[in-house]
Amino acid sequence: MRVSVSWLREYVDLPADLPAADLERALVDLGIEVESIVDLADTVQGALVVGEVLDIEELTGFKKPIRFCRVDVGAANGTGEPQEIVCGARNFAPGDRVVVILPGGVLPGGFAIGARKTYGRNSNGMICSERELGLGDDHDGIVVLPEGTAGKPGDDARPMVGLDDVVVEVEITPDRGYQMSLRGLARELALALGVNFRDPGLVPAPAGTADPAYPVEVRDTVGCDRFAARLVRGVDPTAPSPEWMQRRLTLAGIRTISLPVDITNYVMLETGQPMHAFDADRITGALVVRRAEAGEKLTTLDGVTRVLAPEDMVICDTGAPNPLAGEGVPISLAAVMGGETSEVVPGTVNVLFEAAHWDPVMVGRTARRHKLFSEAAKRWERGVDPALPLVALDRAVRLLTEYAGGTVADEVLDIDHVAPRTPVVLPVDLPTRRVGVEYPPARVVALLEQVGCTVARGADRLAEDAGEVGAVGGVEALSVTPPTWRPDLTDPADLVEEVARLDGYDKVPSVLPTAPPGRGLTARQRRHRAVCRSLAERGFVEVLAHPFVATELADQLGLPADDPRRQAVRLANPLSEEEPLLRTTLLGPLLGIVRRNLGRGLRDLALYETGAVFRARPGAGRPPVMGVDRRPTDEEFAAADAVVPDQPRHVAVVLTGDVEPAGWWGAGRAAGWADAVEAGRAVLAAAGVPQDSIEVRAAEYAPWHPGRCAALLVDGTVVGHAGELHPTVLATLELPRRTSAMELDLDALPEAPVALAPTVSGFPPALIDVALVVDESVPAEAVRQALTEGAGTLLESVRLFDVYASEQVGAGRKSLAYKLTFRAPDRTLTVEEAVAARDAAVARAAERYHATLRGA
Repeated sequence: MRVSVSWLREYVDLPADLPAADLERALVDLGIEVESIVDLADTVQGALVVGEVLDIEELTGFKKPIRFCRVDVGAANGTGEPQEIVCGARNFAPGDRVVVILPGGVLPGGFAIGARKTYGRNSNGMICSERELGLGDDHDGIVVLPEGTAGKPGDDARPMVGLDDVVVEVEITPDRGYQMSLRGLARELALALGVNFRDPGLVPAPAGTADPAYPVEVRDTVGCDRFAARLVRGVDPTAPSPEWMQRRLTLAGIRTISLPVDITNYVMLETGQPMHAFDADRITGALVVRRAEAGEKLTTLDGVTRVLAPEDMVICDTGAPNPLAGEGVPISLAAVMGGETSEVVPGTVNVLFEAAHWDPVMVGRTARRHKLFSEAAKRWERGVDPALPLVALDRAVRLLTEYAGGTVADEVLDIDHVAPRTPVVLPVDLPTRRVGVEYPPARVVALLEQVGCTVARGADRLAEDAGEVGAVGGVEALSVTPPTWRPDLTDPADLVEEVARLDGYDKVPSVLPTAPPGRGLTARQRRHRAVCRSLAERGFVEVLAHPFVATELADQLGLPADDPRRQAVRLANPLSEEEPLLRTTLLGPLLGIVRRNLGRGLRDLALYETGAVFRARPGAGRPPVMGVDRRPTDEEFAAADAVVPDQPRHVAVVLTGDVEPAGWWGAGRAAGWADAVEAGRAVLAAAGVPQDSIEVRAAEYAPWHPGRCAALLVDGTVVGHAGELHPTVLATLELPRRTSAMELDLDALPEAPVALAPTVSGFPPALIDVALVVDESVPAEAVRQALTEGAGTLLESVRLFDVYASEQVGAGRKSLAYKLTFRAPDRTLTVEEAVAARDAAVARAAERYHATLRGA
């Protein structure tokens, strides 16, 4: 939010000589992040002076009108002679006073001004427009100072155009919506500097009348608990917004549109109350405030036709027929943006101002659903004072009648269903106990009253409300009623924070707690690091994906209708309506990252991610409501934990392109399903799973190709899958053919046994190759396991190095070639011992899979 210091001074008595550094410190000490403090006088360098146009010569023969002007700039140019300037604007005449920047000056954006010859004449300087001075977007004409402007030619023009001000830009945290207004910031500065504050939200305003000028019905008092409106008839539709208002809106970053609309924005910045202006003549019936019907449409002021959801609040005109069930046609997306059919247009003479109080949760969801984060919506979702509507309306109608004439209707609409604030019980010693600074009871009461709270001490209230407020655990308690403009104050902890904030964060000691002795990494942490390190060493790159997925992801992955991965948890307040679900598999977001990288021109990818997936618990219900004043009981914690979805930790990899690049050294190798399976083996080995517990078995499991999918088993239990993704999935997700992936449940793995130092033998190995012919349906992994079992303890390793199929080995048969390594820890093996172990291994494979030695 950006505001000018001169505007702030209307509500708070800031010292006249307040340095910018002190202003920034005062805001920072209150917990307000200051983005920048800019002295507008420094944005224009050099001589910016008042000039009086003496005469104008119209130059002809050019593509556009050009004027050669002689301007009196007094003694500012050092000679006192008239300044010759070429200008293309036509909105000024001899005798007008304009703003001139002399040669050597620099305009905002680093635009240097000099003397040069143009259009056949010498031009020394520039007559400036609003855009050139950084004061607005108007570039059609130059700035003409009003008649009677103080100052003479040659005087500094900065005060005349508002360049003598200081602009403060602050970042408002989501819990402090009241600071998004001059009213809120001025109140904060008054507290920080100890100066007087004039609250524009507490000025008297006419109360609601029994017979409003415009009939309105509010059908949902939860979404809209207050709705107020006033009508102004017969305004001048050509009346412009006053220059001071346009300047303040521009400095705040808001575009000026028309006087009624500018007034609503001005009052919003001033008080914090968003408003809307309707053209009353374009409304044909009574107004109804209700929830939208599914499928209703509304074209908002930005020209976009939006399909409404049942949670959206709308203001409807009952005079127009609605083809859907809802009564009246929506003319405004409540609290977010108005509609085109009822907007104020250049010919508007009757203006209906609306100021209401909307549910912040509803507004936040509506803004996100429609991706429409208007200035009004930003304030509504942070909380707006429900006591402001009538004050804001009175301010708006006064401004409109002052600058555009018209007659204010005597009737005032005010439909008020606002519930009173509930007092918060605060033990008077709680700030001291929580913050660690001694806060006497009188100091606590004084600070809370400065915020605007109504504080009742225990003894006084006990006399009136027996037992309502008193001692809590033997300690005096305060009954604190927060002000209407502080919806964030709902719990004792909030009040403690206010006490610490106003008393000064700098008084809170910075004491580091004593660090307890560490116990090192847990087994789960060690496993996670080992898995990540193993994949990284094999060339995989780690990525971090958002855990949010679209509702159509399950269909895109081809998951069966009864697949438990379809039972996803839906977020109540998602960051994006396009991705409202929590992931049940890592592959969805990971494949999205692959597609994004492919779009950036990266073709060879090997990515991995570790993270939680979320498995819903059907029928779990809602968690119990728990406060923040105490630790939950074991029963409450168990009940809440039973609702939280299961969150096992998974690891997944995706490969596409080449794993071995081609070059002068030879042909490369494309990634395939075997690389994904090997990645699964590497993960299991890094996780400490014994080799003899691992089994790889052919499987059919979406989203993998049914003929190129392997199940990874540990001790007979499936812990993951790997292989080539289904062609239909790849086509749907626009991924290359043969893209392969692996996903494995790390939490399903057994605890790793205590690692023992490996036995290293200094004796030479015996290397023997065997080629076994088996049916083509027999998995190579099954044959490898048979060889391992039959070879006994002398077998050190077995590795498949060739698969061969041809007519020579027979139809429906294949040859699997393995390299067997035998070694004894205490001696050199004899040929007879190695051959006997080899024969035992082959015999086991022959017994189990009818394997025969190739060539035997």
